[in-house]
Amino acid sequence: MRAVVVTEPGGPEVLQIADVEDPTAGPGELLIRTVAAGVNRADILQRQGHYPPPKGTTDTIGLEVSGHVEVVGDDVEGWSVGDPCVALLAGGGYAELVAVPAGQVIAPPEGVDLVTAAGLVEVAATVVSNMDHVGLRPGETFLVHGGAGGIGSFAIQYAKGQGCRVATTAGSAEKLEVCRRLGADIALDYHDDWVTQLKEATDGKGVDVILDIMGAKYLDANVKSLARRGRMVVIGLQGGVKGELNLGLLLNKGATVTATSLRYRPVNEKAAIVARVAAEVWPLITAGEIKVAHETRFGIDEVRQAHEQLTGGNNVGKIVLTF
Repeated sequence: MRAVVVTEPGGPEVLQIADVEDPTAGPGELLIRTVAAGVNRADILQRQGHYPPPKGTTDTIGLEVSGHVEVVGDDVEGWSVGDPCVALLAGGGYAELVAVPAGQVIAPPEGVDLVTAAGLVEVAATVVSNMDHVGLRPGETFLVHGGAGGIGSFAIQYAKGQGCRVATTAGSAEKLEVCRRLGADIALDYHDDWVTQLKEATDGKGVDVILDIMGAKYLDANVKSLARRGRMVVIGLQGGVKGELNLGLLLNKGATVTATSLRYRPVNEKAAIVARVAAEVWPLITAGEIKVAHETRFGIDEVRQAHEQLTGGNNVGKIVLTF
């Protein structure tokens, strides 16, 4: 099969298309013939050598795909060859075939084409599982950074649907307008003093929950922005891995800072999260209560351009690779 391989850690230029050995479906697994693969920030980190796959997982990049069932492994029920599907992966998505535990595979949302569906499952699973993790409640104020991106555009709508007041940051007037259209109540340019502006917009209280994709760069600012008993969950490290944490401020607020990685969770946990997405998120998408983010498509042979698009600063919404 054709797959994207990384010759050595580095920039987009290290991504190459090569013929590699086909994977096989083991017991409890499905083999999927890929139609499209979502492109995520984690893929950039893996390409750079900063986010290795779990032990025993393929080195091929890619955390989500859509496609059709090619082979049904032993002890798998409910699937037939040819069924359309989407899958949450620990790796392997940038390839024509991928083997994945059956519990991490679900049907696409009704009314959504398979290419678009490829960019939905990882975002939905990430947001839903992390909002459960920090206990987001109706009536709370929620902040997500990068509101015009894949995670942000979904998180704004999901939190709004949970009855929350939603704040977000973005880097241009155009992106801020996208955030407002998605339902953001407070949209702030991160080039400005967004911490002070956020405090003013919340009457000095701050926010109850932060979904953070930035890591070290925003650590101090995020803690300052938390309300009393606020909770922050770090899910990305775009701004670095080592920051200074003001423990005194954290203690005075009785606040919590935590971090999670969906990729490294056990298979049974990922299966439960994916099942929750299918049962609770897909109907919201079908009903139009959560709108699919703006999407940019690249052919698999344009994988370098896709990575450049994601890191270039002008991207809005989701990027998918088509096969």
